[in-house]
Amino acid sequence: MPLPPHLLPTTVVGSYPQPDWLVNRQMLSKVVPRTRMREIWRIPEPFLEQAQDDATVLAIRDMERAGIDIITDGEIRRESYSNRFATALEGLDLDRPGQVKTRSGAMTPVPRVVGKIRRSRAVELRDTQFLRRNTDLPAKITLPGPFTMGQQAKNEFYRDDEEMAMDFADAVNAEAHDLQQAGADIIQLDEPWLRNDPEGANRYAVKAINRALKGITVPTVVHLCFGYAAVVPGAAKPTGYSFLPGLADCIAQQISIEAAQPRLDLGVLKDLAGKKIMLGVLDLGDAAIETPGQVAERLRAGLKFVAPENLIAAPDCGMKYLAREVAFGKLKALAAGAAIVRREIS
Repeated sequence: MPLPPHLLPTTVVGSYPQPDWLVNRQMLSKVVPRTRMREIWRIPEPFLEQAQDDATVLAIRDMERAGIDIITDGEIRRESYSNRFATALEGLDLDRPGQVKTRSGAMTPVPRVVGKIRRSRAVELRDTQFLRRNTDLPAKITLPGPFTMGQQAKNEFYRDDEEMAMDFADAVNAEAHDLQQAGADIIQLDEPWLRNDPEGANRYAVKAINRALKGITVPTVVHLCFGYAAVVPGAAKPTGYSFLPGLADCIAQQISIEAAQPRLDLGVLKDLAGKKIMLGVLDLGDAAIETPGQVAERLRAGLKFVAPENLIAAPDCGMKYLAREVAFGKLKALAAGAAIVRREIS
């Protein structure tokens, strides 16, 4: 599927709100699960996949109706952005989880790594095929990045975390090749935990990301953010990234950053002159729906540092913790705001 030919294409980061009839959103709002959390699903197991399919079609149609150019499956089948893929790998003990400290300082259950990490089967292949069958728009699929998966696991097998991250990268790479073959037009790695361990990120994050994307010929993205707005309030978010300049050396063509809620100093974009920028221009910490004019103003701010052909309009992060009507309204504003600026620069 050819990518949008016009300037300032719009996209989503990944997730879209799951319907209340599908998941217990009150339970989900309290956690971003790293291990499996099957109890959040309201639908009995024999009917769950069919229900997830139906909800995925709803998410696809919402993105299409809102006017978004590059869409995802809404990550409707996932309990979190990372655990659907991560917990499908070999080498993990899921029944007796370990604990790690989150970026907010709390302890959270995570898989224990007790053997060599291997991908024995495709995990998101059917998801990609389903998305491809149900839209004619360019389709993006997201995968958790190898550095973040290493941060979200308790290493009890490998010599060090770098060795573990490289095996996570091999698993991601095998999956990415299958998803590309299945028709994914763009593949995105989610790496929000790069800033959890800046020292480790400086040593091996780019190496792991490049290994995960090796041989992929469709456009690729690395997404980083400061955490879901529902979990990390804006006041707790810094106005700059500690690791952003390092991503200039990764082979991904696009970098996705959260900018609206933390009021990011966009001068940092100068460090990524060779990349396309997916700029977060929707504040997901505010239930008020932006006006197209507000979106347009945030895009104009980005254009002070990024050429029009290198700027992509997006929300700050995944939208799964928003009310569905709020998410839809924000996406409509995103499309309308991008259209305003597109007319100004065309």
